[in-house]
Amino acid sequence: MIPQGSGAQAPILTVTLNPALDLSTSAAEVVPDLKLRCAAPVIDPGGGGINVSRAVARMGGRSTALVALGGGTGQRLCALLQEAGLPVLRLDAPGETRQSLSVTDRGTGGQYRFVLPGPDWMPPDVGLALDAIAGAAPAGGIVVLSGSNPPGVPAEFAAMLAPRLNRRGARMFVDTSGAALAAVAAGQDAPVEVLRMDDAEAEGLAGRPLPSRADTADFAFALVAAGAARSVLIARGSDGNIVAGPDGRWHVEAHRVPIVSKVGAGDSFVAGYTLGVARGLSLPDALGLAAAAASATCMTPATELCHPDDIARLYDQRIVTPI
Repeated sequence: MIPQGSGAQAPILTVTLNPALDLSTSAAEVVPDLKLRCAAPVIDPGGGGINVSRAVARMGGRSTALVALGGGTGQRLCALLQEAGLPVLRLDAPGETRQSLSVTDRGTGGQYRFVLPGPDWMPPDVGLALDAIAGAAPAGGIVVLSGSNPPGVPAEFAAMLAPRLNRRGARMFVDTSGAALAAVAAGQDAPVEVLRMDDAEAEGLAGRPLPSRADTADFAFALVAAGAARSVLIARGSDGNIVAGPDGRWHVEAHRVPIVSKVGAGDSFVAGYTLGVARGLSLPDALGLAAAAASATCMTPATELCHPDDIARLYDQRIVTPI
């Protein structure tokens, strides 16, 4: 069964500044120039923090989703979140919420993903977002900042937010990429609680290959020592995940499951780890829950995310070892 922990769950706030209305469909073959007749689309609310909240709910956990929404697309996305029973705090975005499209080629199984840009943000919009997140941050809880920054939001956004959350006694988990990831990894006066990245991003920051688990763990620990975060998580794809921090260096195996779609797997990993920490699980057990959620999501089509029965079964098969 999915572990519940021994006490009350700490509150979780997820933050999505650049959400998307996710449309997923399939075609017999994806080729250029021709009109492609597609299957009826599946429509889901998307974006890093939203997916984390959706996966937390699949595991019987509770979270509140703070989401920047704008225009008719934003209204539709908000309605989908409410239909899913997710508590939502709405932040007005400065423009229309974006859409994304994934199309699966039924002949090859290949998946093509098209992601549109979000609306342009101005400095006053950034200030309002910082105020809203800091005001909603639960004392003693966890704030998950996940996903890309919209155009105009500075790469240093997480660094700007971290000291304000620390003053409220809230822990910040960050899962981002590109310049925003580099800004956090550079270290700061107020390190985030958890920083997550994948192996390609880690190698880009390190400036060298990280072929072994020990190489990845060494780099993760170097980021901790530099003050970027108290713990660093690095995904190694099919070779599982590494964490380094105050509780040591650990590796969790990725489960061998049939891969239907990897969309949302990383967000599900963050959801499992966050919920494990919020429920007071040990670090190895939180890692085990994270790996189970990610692998369960890989077993589902498009943007469907993980099923509770699959998570429970895979969690019982977890393999977590110290490095």
